[in-house]
Amino acid sequence: MAVYKIDPLTDPRWQELTVRHPRASVFHSTGWLRALQLSYGYEPVAYTVSPPRSELANAVVFARIESWATGRRLVSLPFSDHCELLVDSDSNSTEILSQACWDATKNGSHFVEIRPITFGETLGSHVGFGMSKPFVLHQIDLGPSLVELFRSFHKDCVQRKVRRAEKEQLQYKEGRSEELMQQFFGLLLKTRRKHHLPPQPIDWFRRLSTFLGDQLHIRIALKGDCAVAAILTIGWNDTLVYKYGCSDPEFSNLGGTPMVFWKAIQAAKAAGLSCFDLGRSDLDNAGLLAFKDHWAATRTTLSYWRQPAPHPPSHSDWGKRLAGQIFKRTPDRLLAMAGRILYPHIG
Repeated sequence: MAVYKIDPLTDPRWQELTVRHPRASVFHSTGWLRALQLSYGYEPVAYTVSPPRSELANAVVFARIESWATGRRLVSLPFSDHCELLVDSDSNSTEILSQACWDATKNGSHFVEIRPITFGETLGSHVGFGMSKPFVLHQIDLGPSLVELFRSFHKDCVQRKVRRAEKEQLQYKEGRSEELMQQFFGLLLKTRRKHHLPPQPIDWFRRLSTFLGDQLHIRIALKGDCAVAAILTIGWNDTLVYKYGCSDPEFSNLGGTPMVFWKAIQAAKAAGLSCFDLGRSDLDNAGLLAFKDHWAATRTTLSYWRQPAPHPPSHSDWGKRLAGQIFKRTPDRLLAMAGRILYPHIG
C-alpha cells in the first residue's frame, strides 16, 4: 500500500479532515501547527494512504525537530498533551507508522514518538513502538446542568473557594488583548519560578492567539488591579481545552484559580460544548492530580509511545535539580530569555 507525505499547512484537505474527523483536536489544527513552526522551527508533515487529489480520508501528523542540543526526532506532536492518529484501521496505521519510522531512520532521527489517547500494544508491537511514559488525562463531561456540575465538585476545594472568590469580589476578565497577555505572562513567570522552570516564550502564546483567533481565551481573576490567577483555554469543535494555568502564590487563598475554571465551564456550557479537557498530568504530580479530581473529572490513562522502544533511564536527575536551583534565583528577564533559548530543544 502506497503512503504519501503532505504538508498540512498548504494542503487544504488537511483542515477539512481535522474539522470532520471525530478524533481530531485543536492540536491537529493548522493554527497549532503554524504556531509550532514559527515559534520553535518545527516543520510539520503528515502521512496518509489517501492518494493525491482524492479526499483525505486518514493521516498521522508529525513535527520534525532538528536540534543541535537534543538531536533529531519525529514527534506527534511537540507541546501537545495528546495527538490521535486520524486513521480508522490498524492496517492503515501500520502502513503509515512504518513509513514514518523508515523516513526517520533514513534522516538520522533518534526516535519517532506518538501521543495517542487510544493505541493498542498489539499495534505498537507490529511497528516496533514501546511505551515511553504514562500520564493521566482528565476530562469533564459537560452534559449535566450547571447546577448539577457545581454540586459534583469537591465541596471544600472547589465550591467553597468559588464562593470565597465571590466574597472577595474578585473581578473576571477574558479575551486576547495584549494587556491580558502581559498579565497572564507575569503570572506564568511566578508559577514557573515556583516549579524551578523557565516559562514558554511569550511569542508562543502570541502566535497561538493570532492563529487560533477567537477559539483562544485568556481568563484572568483580579483583586483590584492585581492579577491573581489565569488560565488559557482553546475551544475546538465540541471541546474546551485547558492548556496553561498560572497564579500568584501570595493570593492563593482568594479562590482565583477555581473561579476562572468555573467561569470557563460556564462559558463552555453557554457555547453548547460537551467536554472540558483538563489535559495531561504526570503520575507523580499528586497535587495536580488531586486538583483535577476535585472537579469530578474522569481519569484516562494516556501513554506516549516511541520507536525504537525506549530503555529505562539510568542517569541521575542531579542536572535537573541543579538547573532548578539556578532558575529559582534567576531574574525575570533572564528567566524569560532562558525559556526562549531552551524550549525549541525540548519538544
